[in-house]
Amino acid sequence: MAWWSRKKGLPAEGKKSVPSGLWTKCEQCGESLFETDLEENLRVCTACGYHLRLPTPTRVALIVDEDSFVEHDAGMKSTDPLSFHIDTKKYKDSLKRAESKSGPADAYLSGSATIDGHACEVGFFVFEFMGGSMGSVVGEKITRQLERALERRVPALIFSASGGARMQEGVLSLMQMAKTSAARARLQEAGVPYISVLLDPTTGGVAASFAMLGDVIITEPNALIGFAGPRVIEQTIRQQLPEGFQRSEFLMEHGMIDMVVQRQDLKATLSRTIRWFAGRRAEA
Repeated sequence: MAWWSRKKGLPAEGKKSVPSGLWTKCEQCGESLFETDLEENLRVCTACGYHLRLPTPTRVALIVDEDSFVEHDAGMKSTDPLSFHIDTKKYKDSLKRAESKSGPADAYLSGSATIDGHACEVGFFVFEFMGGSMGSVVGEKITRQLERALERRVPALIFSASGGARMQEGVLSLMQMAKTSAARARLQEAGVPYISVLLDPTTGGVAASFAMLGDVIITEPNALIGFAGPRVIEQTIRQQLPEGFQRSEFLMEHGMIDMVVQRQDLKATLSRTIRWFAGRRAEA
């Protein structure tokens, strides 16, 4: 049957429509992956090992002990201090849409938890909320998390996945770089461990501040990590960048990070790292 004679809404003969949501195509190798199998494999491609982005609730469940996470500062929400808008698109409307889409009130989720029984203060960027961008609320929640870790003298862990500072808050968002870095410095002075986990992507003002200041810096494979994007850098310096530039493995080779860890091994690696810090403190 010719395409122009088909009845509207009917598929071509010999072809079967695939219901949406059953399959996901790997962003690296292009393999079509059955969604159920992909979820069971923690959203790691079974064909090439590529780590697809993991939803924040799944990430929290993967890392912390069951029923141990107690959220703090859940009610904090961004306002619109600059009355920012682009054409007719208002920032406050973008915030409402982001919250209804992602669930959390802003791009950071933090709380007290345990990891294999080890008490810690842990925070997760919510990339689903405006690309995990860091505004005043995100900076304040990170600072409070680090202050709780200092008060309790337990390790602080931050899982970063962010496009950087939130442009809709202008210089107020850039101020969070100094604010969070200062809070991290107080942890260092007190000898309280800070473990930074960099996910895909970790860029902009987040990468240029606390994310790269961990006592131990861990990444997942092939995560994009850097300040400016590769295309911006190439256009600025007018040179072609090396293959794999700003990816986890490249940074590992050049001494910028400490470990590249497979997703299924991440919790066990964090547990060992926390135990190592605890052993050092006991010896001191």
